[in-house]
Amino acid sequence: MAAALRAAPPSRVTARPAEGFARSVVASRVAAAAGGVGAAGKKARGGVAVRASLFSPKPAAAKDARPSKAQELYVYEINERDRESPAYLRLSPKQTENALGDLVPFTNKVYNGSLDKRLGITAGICVLIQHVPERNGDRYEAIYSLYFGDYGHISVQGPYLTYEESYLAVTGGSGVFEGAYGQVKLHQIVFPFKIFYTFYLRGIPDLPRELLCTPVPPSPTVEPTPAARAAEPHACLKNFTN
Repeated sequence: MAAALRAAPPSRVTARPAEGFARSVVASRVAAAAGGVGAAGKKARGGVAVRASLFSPKPAAAKDARPSKAQELYVYEINERDRESPAYLRLSPKQTENALGDLVPFTNKVYNGSLDKRLGITAGICVLIQHVPERNGDRYEAIYSLYFGDYGHISVQGPYLTYEESYLAVTGGSGVFEGAYGQVKLHQIVFPFKIFYTFYLRGIPDLPRELLCTPVPPSPTVEPTPAARAAEPHACLKNFTN
C-alpha cells in the first residue's frame, strides 16, 4: 500500500470554488458602479438639478420691502436762549479764533413747520472742520437727533454750515421713524438761533397726521405761537422731550 501511494503521480491543483465566487462578486460590483456613474451622467444631461459649483451665478438678492416714496416733514429749531446752548469748547491750539477740533454740544427746542405745536428738542454735537473767514462762518460735521415725543426720534449726520444751507443724511430713527433713511435740508435763517428743516424721509409708513402741516415760510421774524411756546396741552406732542 505504501508503495502504491508513493507511485501515484501528483494531481494538478485547480481553482477553489470559494475563490472563484469572490472574483465574480468583485466584478459585478465594479460593473454596477460603472453603470451608476453613467446613469448619473445621463440624468444630469437630462435636466435633473445638479449641485451648484463655486463659479455658478449667485441668486438675485431680495428687494428692499420698505416703502421708497419720499415723505416731507417740516420742522423749526429755535434757540430761545434758555438752555445754555450752544456750549463752545475750544480744544484747538488756536484760542483766538475758531479752528479744527473745536467742539460744540447743543440742544434747542423744536416746533412743527406751522410753529403752532411744540415737538421736542434737538440734541447733539458739532465738530469744527474748517473756519471760513471769507464767508464769516464755519463748517462743522454734525451728529445729532430730533425728538418727537411718543412718536420717537430721527438721527442725522453730515455737514452743518453756518453761512448757507446744507444737506445731511438721515441715518435712522425710532418709533414711527424706525428704518427711516433719506436726507434733510438744513436752512440757516439766523445762526445759531433759527433753523428750518425739510426732511425727505423714505423707508417708513405714512407719517402721523399730527406731524403734517403747511409750513410757515422761513424768515428771520418767524416765532412760535404763544400756546406752543408755553407747551399747552393742545399745542404740544404727548410726552415731548423738554
